Order: sequence, then C-alpha cells, then structure tokens
Amino acid sequence: MNRVVVAILVVATVLAAACSQPASPSSRLPAVPHDPSSFANVDAFVAKHLTLDLTADFTTKTLSGSAELIFDRRDANASEVVLDTRDLEIRKVEAAANGGAWADTAHRLDAATPAFGSALRITMPSGADRVRILYSSSPTAKGLQWLTPSQTAGKKQPFLFSQAEAIQARSFIPLQDTPAVRITYEATIRTPKDLVAVMAAEMSLPPPSPTASARLADGSGALVGSGVFRFRMPQAIPSYLIAIAIGDLTFKSIGERSGVWAEPSMVEAAAKEFEDTEQMIKTTESLYGPYRWGRCDLLVLPPSFPFGGMENPRLTFATPTVIAGDKSLVALVAHELAHSWSGNLVTNATWRDFWLNEGFTVYIERRIVEAVYGKRVADMHASIGVTDLKEARKTITVPGDRTLMPDLTGRDPDDAYTSVPYEQGVLFLKFLEAKYGRDAFDAFLRKWFDEHAFKSVTTDEFLATLKSTLMAANPTAVTDAQIQEWLHTEGIPSFAVLPTSDAFDKVDHARDAWLKGASIDTLAKTASAWSTQEWMHFIDSLPRQLSAAQLTALDHRFKLTQSQNAEIAHVWFRLAIANHYTSAYPAMERYMIRIGRRKLIVPLYRDLAATPEGLAMANKIFAKARDGYHPLAQASVAEVLKPKA
Repeated sequence: MNRVVVAILVVATVLAAACSQPASPSSRLPAVPHDPSSFANVDAFVAKHLTLDLTADFTTKTLSGSAELIFDRRDANASEVVLDTRDLEIRKVEAAANGGAWADTAHRLDAATPAFGSALRITMPSGADRVRILYSSSPTAKGLQWLTPSQTAGKKQPFLFSQAEAIQARSFIPLQDTPAVRITYEATIRTPKDLVAVMAAEMSLPPPSPTASARLADGSGALVGSGVFRFRMPQAIPSYLIAIAIGDLTFKSIGERSGVWAEPSMVEAAAKEFEDTEQMIKTTESLYGPYRWGRCDLLVLPPSFPFGGMENPRLTFATPTVIAGDKSLVALVAHELAHSWSGNLVTNATWRDFWLNEGFTVYIERRIVEAVYGKRVADMHASIGVTDLKEARKTITVPGDRTLMPDLTGRDPDDAYTSVPYEQGVLFLKFLEAKYGRDAFDAFLRKWFDEHAFKSVTTDEFLATLKSTLMAANPTAVTDAQIQEWLHTEGIPSFAVLPTSDAFDKVDHARDAWLKGASIDTLAKTASAWSTQEWMHFIDSLPRQLSAAQLTALDHRFKLTQSQNAEIAHVWFRLAIANHYTSAYPAMERYMIRIGRRKLIVPLYRDLAATPEGLAMANKIFAKARDGYHPLAQASVAEVLKPKA
C-alpha cells in the first residue's frame, strides 16, 4: 500500500472517530441573532439564568444589591463577557466556574452612548460560566419611576414601578438586554416595612418573620409587612419582560387564575372592570392553545404609567385610564392577554421584528373582543385602528419608521415607537386570513405558537414558515411581491382588506344631520346609546373647524370637557385645540398633568405646539407636569416641544 493511500485512510479514520463523538453542548445550541440594540457578545456567552437580590431605597431612589448570571459558553476560548448597562454604579464583579468559589475579576465600563448606555466588559477566567455584580441603579434610571405619596391614589405611601421594554432593563439590571436571549430568574426584593413588592413572576414564601402577620389575599403565603419578598420565573423570558412594582398594594381575586393588584382605593373598581379576564383566557386557549404562564393577574399602576399596558408575564401592568366603569376600554386587557402567546411565548428576536409581537397581538386581541363582546365591537376597534395608523404616519419623520421593517441601527428602539407595527401588522395578518380562510389561518397560528414556544424569532423565520405551510398548500393565493409590499411599503397596500363598521355609518348619519341643522336634542337621542368607540369616532370625524356655538352646544349638552373617560376626553381636547375652544383648556391642563400615558398626552402637546401661543401653553403645562411623567414620556414630550431647526 503506498503512502498516499495510507495517509488517506488515517485521515478518514480520524474524521470518522471525530464524527462519532457526541457534539459539545455549545455546538448544539442555536445561533442567537445579532441585535444592533445590544452590546452583548452572544457569540461567546449566552445568559440562561439570573438571580437578583435588591433593596429599594425610596430616599435615594435606587435599587441596589447584586445580580448573578449563569451562562452557556458558546466559545470555550472567550476571555470576556459583555453586558448591557445604563447609568449603573458597578461596585464589584466576581466570577466562578462550575459551582466553584467566587473570585474577584477585572471589569470596565465603556463610555456611555445616548442610545444604548454603556457596555460592561467582564474578564472571564478559563472555564468560568457565572458572574456576580454588585451595583446600584441611578436615581434617574430610564426604566424606573419613583413616585412620591402625593402622586399616588392613596396619597400615603411612595410607589415604584419599572418599564423595561424596549431596552431599559439595563438601567436597573446589568444583563444581556436583547429579546434574542431568554432567561429564567429568581429574585429577592427588600422593601420598607409598610410596602408590598410584586413582580412578573411566581411569588414564593418569604423567610419566617415573627413581626409579619397579614397575608396577601391570593393565598400565596407571602407576608405583608415582612419587608422581604421572593419570586421565581421558571419559564425563559426576554429581559424586557422583567418587571417590578412596590407600593401600598392589595389584591382581589377575579377568577380561578386571575386577580387584580392595586392601591386599596382602586382595587374594587379595577376588579369589576376586569372581571371578564378568565373568559378571555378560555377564549384564547380555544383558538391558540393552552395558557402557559400559570396566573394571569393585573396590576393597576398610578396614571403616570407611560403605556396603556405592559404584557409582563403573570402580571400585566395597566394604566388606570382604561377603567371607564363600563368595560368599554377592556380591549387593553385582551391585548395584553394576547401577548401571552404572541410576544411572551413567541418573541421578536430583534426590535426590527417588533411587528411579530404587536401585529399578531392586535389580531388576537380583536379575535378575543369579537368572541366575548361581539363582532360589532371588534369592527369598531378595527376601524379606529386604521384611522390611528393613517394619523400616525403623518407625524413620522423617518421614512423607514412608516414600514414594518424600520432601520434601528444606532437608535434606541423607543425613538421609532409608533402604531405602525400594531395596525399595519394586523392588516397584513387580516389579509392572510382573507386569502387562506379563517380556519386555515387559525390552524397555522396555533402551529406557529406551538412549534416556536419560548423562542425568539425573526421575520425571515416567520416568512419561511408561511411559505412552507399556507403558501405551499395554496401557491396562487398570495404572491411574494405582496408580502414584500406589506413589509416595506410606507402606506396601506391597495389590496388590503380594510375593516368596516355599520355602527359608525349610523354615527356618521347623525353627525351629518346635526351639522346640517338638526337640533342638539335630536343628536342626543341617537347618542344616548353610543359606546366609547362611537363617541370617539363622532368627535374625531367632526370638521376641524366648528363654530363657537357648535362647540358650546356639544359641550353643554354632553359635558365633554368634564368627561371622566380618558379616551373621549382625549379626542375632545384635540378638537378643542383645533378650534381654540379655550373653555376646555383648564380641564385639558389638569388632564395633561394628571396622566402620563404617551398615547393620550403626546398628541395634545403636538397639536398645541403647532401655533406660537399653543407652544407657549404646552411648555407651561410641561413645566408643571414633567416631574410626574415617566422618563420615557418626558423624552417623548421634550422631542415634540424642542425648538425646530
């Protein structure tokens, strides 16, 4: 046998032996998509578990303590792990390997960037797979809001809540702050004695405390007054779903696996408003599979909360502005519940894929509303959504942000936040439903959730699944060109299936009759049975220029300036600004100071800023309201009011 043949046989034998060995754990782990919003070196280390031990100090407005991270090593030779932080004070960093002892390790913070904060670079000794970081948050942490007692409903105790989406978890925890990485976590939260801590997680038994006696109403065993609360999240979640709140909180059950947390003065009204939650859960389960998060509770926050709701698993954070007394705004509950499938269970891997969360969630939300409250109500929500989409696109200054696939390179994702991923996304899915039929599309969605459960996915992965299933089964129903137009157009495609609402046709008829001279009493007879959505459509569809007599007649007859419904008041105040109806301005100012929900206040500031006198008024209101707004709302309003170049 010649040497060449021998050499070939030897190489072949070595390769065969190598191939017969089982792959290392890291080689079997799926690749983590690159996220331009994160510094994390996920090609080398991927976090899998987080342990927190934090103390809330309402005097210094800080969370301080430790964060321990356990990693899967992707690169055995990597000597550094990179984490995301924003304005954190790092006091000490330790590393350990395979359950061994902790040892100090070198670390450094890169210079801060406005969009993403600072990269924390930690030296990892050979074999190390854990780090422990001792740190404190900043009093101005972008993901936390500290409220004084006067800013709460009860006026007796301070309040803290977090808002981690999109990339603000890094402002109170050093971690890999990207939705591409999913972790389990446990936490110990230490509070002042009279306050209660809650997290989007299972509440565990606290340590024995002879001074604590009052038990929480959900029977979890946690003790009010102990000052120590323990939590665990056994399902792997992205960092933006980590959530904490501390305040004068009490609990009321509203179903076998649902309940409401709120300040004592709010809890009864909230429980009544959200009492259909269990029915919504069962409805969604019948469509898209089991609810996989255990409990489905809601936390009603003070009105400074910058969003309508935040889908933190097991504990949705909700604005009190949806408590209208008639359940007319509980589509928000349906929306946040829907995230238990689209967003929490199957998550966008990067913030450019945000429509995979929100477009899917709006679709499911409206299916829930249709099943629980009827198609008429769902159609009204859908019609208002299209109006909101068209209105939003008028104010977007970055063209790519008008599409489902914005370019977020170098940008905080919050700077690109609009209604486009919500409403353009749901129109895309309604188009697919129309083309393939509701039954087939429901089966597709259920399979999508089951096969991608507890995973983070990209738009490309969704399109690949769509093409291998629905499109393969019916090749002529939808074209690639249509799909690309949905993703990249700055408008609504001409072939979209747009919603209609007979209810709004009747509202339009009553509006037109009144504008042509019918009496206000005639209008009132028709309007007496209108829902919140019908009132919103009526006010929104009125001409932007009305006479003083018309505005006064509407206001006196329907008490619109005094409306306690936050959504109706919002559209009325926008009409008042357009017509310089100053009688509404004092109530509007109180509204803008009291409420911090961005959807409700930012358009009012924008409308005011359109004229010199309005801009002066807006700045005056903002000066009074700013300290009561969440940092995200502060930034949004400041952007609207900044001097134009």
